[in-house]
This record gives sequence, C-alpha cells and structure tokens, in this order.
Amino acid sequence: MMDFKAEVLKIKDWKIIRLPEAISQRLSSRGMVMAEITISKLKFEVPLEPDGMGGHWFRLNESLCEQLDLQSSNTISLSITPLDTWVNPEIPKDLSEALDSSKVRNLWDSLTPKARWEWIRWIRFTENPQTRQKRIKTACSMLESGKKRPCCFDHSRCTETYVSKQGILMTEFSE
Repeated sequence: MMDFKAEVLKIKDWKIIRLPEAISQRLSSRGMVMAEITISKLKFEVPLEPDGMGGHWFRLNESLCEQLDLQSSNTISLSITPLDTWVNPEIPKDLSEALDSSKVRNLWDSLTPKARWEWIRWIRFTENPQTRQKRIKTACSMLESGKKRPCCFDHSRCTETYVSKQGILMTEFSE
C-alpha cells in the first residue's frame, strides 16, 4: 500500500488525480496498472492510466466527487494498492457492435481482461472517427486470425484523447 496526498485536478470537465512521480515509479509498469484506491475509507478499483511522461493518473467519477464533496484544487489523502488482477473494461458501443456483427464475440470473450484493455486503449487512441473505425475493423480481423493483442502500440502513452494531446496528459488544468 502506498499512502500520499494529491491535489484534485480538473481537465475540461473531468476531475483527476495525478500520482506523484515517486508513487508512479514504484508501480510495476509505465503502462496501465490496476489499483485499489482508498479515499476517506471508501475503496474502489480503477485503471491507472499512463500520462505519457512516465507517470500515472486516474479519473474521479462524479458520484464519488459528490459523495466526498471533492472539488478541484482540494488536496486529499489517499492510498493505492496495485492489483495483480485486471477489472473488465467497459466495451465501447461501436466496438461491441462490430464484435457481434463480425462474429468474433466468442474470441473477444476468451481474452484476458488485460488483453481487452489493450485492444480498447489502441482503438481509442485517435481523435479521428475514420481511424477509429479502421482500428475496430482491424481488431476484428486480427482477432479472427488468432491475434490476442494489438501490435506496435506504445503502452506508456495516455490513450484518453479527451484529456491528452499526442499521448501526453494535458498539463493545463482548469479551475
């Protein structure tokens, strides 16, 4: 378990926690890592997304922010425990539909949660809708041919394009 204090940051309308460098360095990977977070005795599991600069961050969901009355610029105490098991990702609707229509849903379901996360991160790592659709089609084709994971993918980049530029978490925070 790693205890630390961090500021609640806001990028666009997302509230996030950016891990201190010393905490990120203690994690097993520069890529995504699953963790159990404890804030004020509340425990929840989240993926720690890479920030593209060797660190990690995670998004605070709105219900948690309301429950704990978390505002941007609050400093909070929290604990992180890295997990060996991966939580299943929520499958984006467009990918789910493509998995069903291309008849590779069973192959998808046979993948480990970590492999599913890799596919989803690779697919979402573009702001261009045509590129996204091409990646979904390619993923279905690669799954059908027996591939378990996407190739040629930098796992240390931030793939949440809403809060990143060119794979790096935005550093201009709003109030």
